[in-house]
Amino acid sequence: MESAEIRRRWLSFFEERGHTVVPSASLIADDPTLLLVPAGMVPFKPYFLGEVKPPFSRASSVQKCVRTPDIEEVGKTTRHGTFFQMCGNFSFGDYFKEGAIKLAWELLTTSVEHGGYGLEPEKLWITVYQEDDEAEQIWRDVVGVPAERIQRLGKKDNYWSMGVPGPCGPCSEINYDRGPEFGVEGGPAVNDERYVEIWNLVFMQYERGEGSGKEDFPILGELPSKNIDTGLGLERLAMILQGVQNMYETDTLQVVIDKATELTGVAYGKAHESDVSLRVVADHMRTSVMLIGDGVTPGNEGRGYVLRRIMRRAIRNMRLLGATGPVVGELVDTVINTMGEQYPELITDRKRVETVALAEEARFLKTLNAGSNVLDGAVTETKAAGSTVLPGDKAFLLHDTWGFPIDLTLEIAAEQGLSVDEAGFRRLMQEQRDKAKADAKAKKTGHADVAAYREIADGNGATEFTGYTNTEGETTVVGLLVNGVPSPAASEGDEVEVVLDRTPFYAEGGGQLADQGRIKLHSGAVIEIRDVQQPVPGVSVHKGSVQVGEVTVGSTAYAAIDVRRRRAIARAHSATHLTHQALRDALGPTAAQAGSENSPGRFRFDFGSPNAVPGMVLTDVEQKINEVLARELEVHAEVMPIDEAKRQGAIAEFGEKYGEKVRVVTIGDFSKELCGGTHVGNTAQLGLVKLLGESSIGSGVRRVEALVGVDAYNFLAREHTVVAQLQELVKGRAEELPEKISAMLGKLKDAEKEIEKFRAEKVLQAAAGLVEGAKDVRGVALVTGQVPDGTSADDLRKLVLDVRGRIPGDRPAVVALFTTANGRPLTVIATNEAARERGLKAGELVRTAAKTLGGGGGGKPDVAQGGGQNPEAIGEAIEAVERLVVETA
Repeated sequence: MESAEIRRRWLSFFEERGHTVVPSASLIADDPTLLLVPAGMVPFKPYFLGEVKPPFSRASSVQKCVRTPDIEEVGKTTRHGTFFQMCGNFSFGDYFKEGAIKLAWELLTTSVEHGGYGLEPEKLWITVYQEDDEAEQIWRDVVGVPAERIQRLGKKDNYWSMGVPGPCGPCSEINYDRGPEFGVEGGPAVNDERYVEIWNLVFMQYERGEGSGKEDFPILGELPSKNIDTGLGLERLAMILQGVQNMYETDTLQVVIDKATELTGVAYGKAHESDVSLRVVADHMRTSVMLIGDGVTPGNEGRGYVLRRIMRRAIRNMRLLGATGPVVGELVDTVINTMGEQYPELITDRKRVETVALAEEARFLKTLNAGSNVLDGAVTETKAAGSTVLPGDKAFLLHDTWGFPIDLTLEIAAEQGLSVDEAGFRRLMQEQRDKAKADAKAKKTGHADVAAYREIADGNGATEFTGYTNTEGETTVVGLLVNGVPSPAASEGDEVEVVLDRTPFYAEGGGQLADQGRIKLHSGAVIEIRDVQQPVPGVSVHKGSVQVGEVTVGSTAYAAIDVRRRRAIARAHSATHLTHQALRDALGPTAAQAGSENSPGRFRFDFGSPNAVPGMVLTDVEQKINEVLARELEVHAEVMPIDEAKRQGAIAEFGEKYGEKVRVVTIGDFSKELCGGTHVGNTAQLGLVKLLGESSIGSGVRRVEALVGVDAYNFLAREHTVVAQLQELVKGRAEELPEKISAMLGKLKDAEKEIEKFRAEKVLQAAAGLVEGAKDVRGVALVTGQVPDGTSADDLRKLVLDVRGRIPGDRPAVVALFTTANGRPLTVIATNEAARERGLKAGELVRTAAKTLGGGGGGKPDVAQGGGQNPEAIGEAIEAVERLVVETA
């Protein structure tokens, strides 16, 4: 039975029994504690924790999962893999133990003809928690499993919790006996290789308290609502139903191994080392395709690094198998073809997946070629020094300069019998990160001790932000720092950081620049504010200088922002939201926000894309944005629970942390995003948005830069002026400019070619005269001289070679010509074979001449080139060449 059929039967079986079929969630976990989804129950976690009321009482899914803690073991054993599919059925206060047990037994043992998996009941063994009499009784008396095939195990094996206080409960596992060829008998308690677990039924009926490990925690009592969470490993069941020895021989992985064999000529099953590599390739390529399909792009942080690491391990193992060129394209196609039946989106998104994968392969092959040479040298040096540990600074150099992942360095070093000073590597990496963060930290804290801000917050609470509705208002100074040090007062000219109890000033965050403005104290003192940051959550620190008077803590004041600046920034921020949505509409959901900056009248927006955005697409995006402006859509913000925001389809920026309540900014029916920034009230207030272009800022990340409002108008006005000037120059209409200018540039290029041809001919015309003027130096024809200034290096080389070619080959010849180009002397020297037989080599002659010219040079024995700094020394250089010819010949 193929994997796709196993999946289909699972969902069909439970749907027929009242379960809501829930599509697999993305591998990108919707959980701040997880990078990727590691288990089938993760999408249902909010329901089990009671955070959200489930919209159904029964559910079933086949969830894509990725786990990488044991990535180094992948391939070495046939049990470890990074991607798997977890079939699950869930009950939220509906059926409990008996219902779950009976459903599992029915699906496993019902014949294939009647929609089940057709497993032989006598080959199924059951484990239950050692204190769970109820589960054992159901298996034995209700289902009919013989007592001798039911085994009790402890908390470590048959008790489930999330590792933190919350729901927990006993579990019961269904195991399949693969037969005596897989080991001794005695059940799963004795041999888990022979009796392989295929389905785990978790009975969530208790609440656990604090504790460590899998066993050391107290049971606080029963849950008010008992739930069921089960998981069956699709790959394990496929292994049994397809009659193969391990998951790598199942249909969805074997085809990838076969393709790798085809590409390398290395057959599976011939040798342990090559089998390991083939298994790594099969597992990692499948995982890579599934991750890219869900929008992950290779990078150096987070889930992007997980993908990069997995892909690069696969590519390197293909190289170990003998592959010399690009291979990822064919492997990706194979994975898509075999997994596409279960996940059709892979087929429809094939081009994007291939583009991302091929780009990463190209980057890595370049890295591998450069870094491998450096690593080989480091390994040789380490062994020569009698050490078995590759220094941390070498590993850091490989990572920092050559982009060589530390994991790859560890693997290659281990293959050479070396370990790596990981502690030293991590220390250098941390030092680099600390250095990189220093400027950002200085901006946030002004070099002040964060504890000072924390103390202000503890004593006065968070700063109340009034800026959504007010641009000025009464306030009180509750904290003051002068030159980074807490102070009760500040005088005129002092650089200060001011904390207010309430403020209309927006602190930089979410891509929006801070407000600027003034704080006027009732005493008459004035503070000019240039920047506002939040070095600790909730505390807005206003940075500026005292213009007039004295500022003291406790003073009442009136804070007012620069309204013109605020409005310009608000226009840019609203335009960013429109650009985000328009790009997603054009490129798909993978064009997710990767960063932004909203400043007065302009913005930049970073988003995910494996390729450059075509000019026509960018034009369409710009048109769509401006059409939205013309629709005069209302912009409004609303605070709501985060789950409600997600239900409404609000877009959240990856990497941002959100609380239980979030602010959602909605622009008509066009855009809805989680955002804490300030915006216009209506899209008509933006006036105009002009996209200036897009560019790459990193692997898989593009950047759009744009102007908004008056700035956009001014830009177009300048463009119009330039176009008008060009129209006047070329005597044509605006739409004719590209054609006319292209024609002019073509004529100019042709003219330059003619000039170059004429100049080259003129230079070569001198060849005959130079040959006639050759000196005879001990039987060697020596041609020296200075050609007209401005002769290019290429033309000088052509002339030297032409002169050499005019001298009979049986006569030793040396040609050394000089010129001055851009104020610097240049020489090219050539020798023929007869001269070289007498020891006259062009490289040595050039070095002598170049030294005289105050420079250097070199080349091959037959032709060499050099230069210097002193054009007045050309005569001396010619004499030096003649002397060396005399001495050598």
